[in-house]
Amino acid sequence: MFSFSNLQSSVKQYVLITGNYWAFTLTDGALRMLVVLHFYQLGYSPLSIAMLFLFYEVFGVVTNLLGGWLGSRFGLNQTMNYGLFVQIIALIMLLVPNEFLTVIWVMIAQALSGIAKDLNKMSAKSAIKLLVPNQSDSNNKLYKWVAILTGSKNAMKGFGFFLGAALLSSVGFFWAAASMAIMLFIILIISVVTLEKNLGKVKQKTKFSHIFSKSKSINSLSLARLFLFGARDVWFVVALPVYFSSQLLWEHWQVGSFMAIWVIGYGIIQSIAPKITGHSPDGRTALIWCLMLSLITLLITYTFANLGIYEEIILVVGLMVFGIFFAINSSLHSYLIVNYSSKQSISMDVGFYYMANASGRLLGTILSGTIYQKYGLGACLLASFAMLVIASLTSLKLPRNK
Repeated sequence: MFSFSNLQSSVKQYVLITGNYWAFTLTDGALRMLVVLHFYQLGYSPLSIAMLFLFYEVFGVVTNLLGGWLGSRFGLNQTMNYGLFVQIIALIMLLVPNEFLTVIWVMIAQALSGIAKDLNKMSAKSAIKLLVPNQSDSNNKLYKWVAILTGSKNAMKGFGFFLGAALLSSVGFFWAAASMAIMLFIILIISVVTLEKNLGKVKQKTKFSHIFSKSKSINSLSLARLFLFGARDVWFVVALPVYFSSQLLWEHWQVGSFMAIWVIGYGIIQSIAPKITGHSPDGRTALIWCLMLSLITLLITYTFANLGIYEEIILVVGLMVFGIFFAINSSLHSYLIVNYSSKQSISMDVGFYYMANASGRLLGTILSGTIYQKYGLGACLLASFAMLVIASLTSLKLPRNK
């Protein structure tokens, strides 16, 4: 009979970290959907909605750079708990009447949420390498553990999208934010009590200058990651939900449900990526999958532009296929960064990599609102294809297994 107390210490910590990450991601996805739909309902333009996420992404870039250094100095459990606490503060900031929810106020709250999200994510991803036992199949096991953590996290984010839309429709913006703050406070208490105290903390003092990676493979992977996530968010963050609401006249629950299903499916594919790509992927594997995603995006863009009468079918089916291939690309990158990093500098290497990830989201978010408002969704898809071409070219520099 299963007993949590009988598990190995490393497995216990993995389960606790994953549960912590799930809870945080659920609220992060719900909050994003709440903000997009609520402020569109209040009459904000697509570009204004994109600006609400500007600080979220900007501070995500900064946090990933500093978070890796903080994790090595104080321990990954501390940075993970800091992330939970800051997210609670961000949610509390939104518990004000609508007349006080100005663009600046919400941008500040989103800035805190961006800091919280990347502290939590950096800590969870870095901890995995430290918990995997040193065995002959450690790389295969590492890939599986990373894939499960990453995939399950995105499935929870999808549930978060659905939860955000459902809460907005049922209890309204205020009570939706309040209930999530209460849930995270409970998780924070559990996390403080149960997580290993010094996980990831290095004995010698880490120089601040070490936050910038000196590894060619990590730099190349980080640049590819930047354009990969820019390619997703240029249509996903603002353009797609607004297009569904304004042009296809979908209800809030329909938009939230589609986004949720997309991200949940994306997470499931990430979890089983090792079975699809094989258990020893390298730079060549990442290049091939990125090229395939580029071609799929080009096909979606072409059919959307030339078969407008079927636009709803093209978007729903095409973006589902996009999600499958994007998930595999993302899972490959998540494994490669942990594999390329050394245990001595894991938090800083992962922090630098996710700084590039946040930069890509920032670029995609700004372009999503700007391009959509001026040129429409088709132009957003074309921009996505261009970014994927750049990501593919960058992937040529990734090392290959001998």
